[in-house]
Amino acid sequence: MSSNIELFVQVEEEIEELDTVKKVLMSAIEKEKLENVSFNLIIVDNNYIHELNKTYRHIDRPTDVITFALEDEDTIVLPGKERILGDIYISIDKAREQAKEYGHSLLRELSFLAAHGFYHLLGYDHMTEEDEKVMFAKQEEVLESYGIRRES
Repeated sequence: MSSNIELFVQVEEEIEELDTVKKVLMSAIEKEKLENVSFNLIIVDNNYIHELNKTYRHIDRPTDVITFALEDEDTIVLPGKERILGDIYISIDKAREQAKEYGHSLLRELSFLAAHGFYHLLGYDHMTEEDEKVMFAKQEEVLESYGIRRES
């Protein structure tokens, strides 16, 4: 049994960067020494993610990435069993906007958001400065190891 990332594109466009983004996520899974994990990466537009943000987080605006983790601190992980981590939703509209704003490629932005979502699924957050340092260091390590740097 191996790890699996299901990709769903709910927008009417071709996003060629997603093949590489999926490979970046697979390298994150390896880096975390995980086996038999699966999760969904779902690409949506601003309207869709706005509704998710409003419904589940009570924030009435679009966001770049939102995750729905299926595990929590009480989850028992059995060896050899598949772990279904949850869903990562990314707004392609926000990703394009932020890539332009930050002066880097769409690949860099999508990879960053996907890695960010992946670490949220694993229970990492950035509520404190210390937690943020840990989570962002892990994200950057994954991106760097795949050759995706801020200026790319």
